[in-house]
Amino acid sequence: MPPRPDRSRATARQSPLRPLPLGDEASIREALPALASALDGSGAPLIPCAAEADPPAVPPATAGPAAADLPADLAMVVATSGSTGIPKQVLLTGAALRASAHATAAALDGPGDWLLAIPPHHIGGLQVIIRSAIAGRALTVMDRSQGFTPAAFADATARMPGGDHPAYVSLVPTQVTRLLRDARGRAALARFSAVLCGGAATPPSLRVAAAAAGVRLVATYGMTETCGGCVYDAIPLPTTHIHIDNDRHVVLGGPMVAAGYLGEPDLTGDHFQTDADGLRWFRTDDLGALDDEGKLTITGRADDLINTGGVKVAPGPIEDALVRFVPGVCDAVVVGVPDIEWGQRVAAVITVSPGVRGPALVEIREVLRDILPGASLPHIVRVVTEVPMRGPGKPNRDAIRALLGSDDTSGRGTSGPDLGPRTTSRGQ
Repeated sequence: MPPRPDRSRATARQSPLRPLPLGDEASIREALPALASALDGSGAPLIPCAAEADPPAVPPATAGPAAADLPADLAMVVATSGSTGIPKQVLLTGAALRASAHATAAALDGPGDWLLAIPPHHIGGLQVIIRSAIAGRALTVMDRSQGFTPAAFADATARMPGGDHPAYVSLVPTQVTRLLRDARGRAALARFSAVLCGGAATPPSLRVAAAAAGVRLVATYGMTETCGGCVYDAIPLPTTHIHIDNDRHVVLGGPMVAAGYLGEPDLTGDHFQTDADGLRWFRTDDLGALDDEGKLTITGRADDLINTGGVKVAPGPIEDALVRFVPGVCDAVVVGVPDIEWGQRVAAVITVSPGVRGPALVEIREVLRDILPGASLPHIVRVVTEVPMRGPGKPNRDAIRALLGSDDTSGRGTSGPDLGPRTTSRGQ
């Protein structure tokens, strides 16, 4: 039986948590000693937050008797991006964060120099800081005061130290897309030994474009509850275990799994378990499958399924088909919008390549008719300049539903889902 945690130590360390403002390079350098102390257990656990925002209030669950319920080696309480609603406060131990950092180094070309180009208070950016700190390697921080631009990225890349050490950067697909369209951005990307791409699904077309530019793009899958990416290019990292449960949910296990959610014991019980061997498991809201070689495919999210005419449709395959097969489409997000007759309609926002005319709905449906089941064919499509986002790389599906739900022009040519064969289609 494992030793009982030292509750008195937990209470002393965790009452209260300490806000950790992270923003520009100066604030990150200033935060490094506190971060190192939190990771090794010698200092107070931290709540990372944006330096330009008001410091978060210390949650009541971290003080008084409630602190005894927290893990003894709690290092950080990190908020999720809130892409599915109200952000959850995730309890991350020092051991879990260190295990994640070591697994990343082992999966790549060993410890290296890192460029931070994403928000540092979310798990993706936070892990960039932690990886470089644990490895004792250089950290270069991109100036994001004017937003993310290829010029700022190229300037930051040029400031990185040279030498024989590998160089890494972590980005979201939208950032990679912008960089590949810019000459300086492409050249900067090609300098890195690996470009981790996560936070959202990486379109196959983006991987093709990156390879053509000589960029080693590594598609990552993970979340705050797993200390960031734990599956690279569909292959679990050496310490990551994957199970698909009876409801097709992806369940992730390993030393990088969080201790639970702050102040939400019921939610923690629903999503986290420790097996008889002491291995921690996290049941995600993602749906997926494992092939014979153990590679993971994410097919969608349980809470994103569209119920149209009694048929449940996953957005993921539709988004993939829009990007892969419809000429000119760069990105796509598919949601269900309310419909009196059918319950929900399949609707999408898309972005297109510069100078390309947005395809008409009838053209999109014609291209996809022999690729997707009839019920999956979109009935509303709107071309947007940028996909609304919530958090780094996370599409804001609520905003997209509101945008498409008010669209009275794109989908009125069809009266409902195309449930029959092509010759009997009721749609356009």
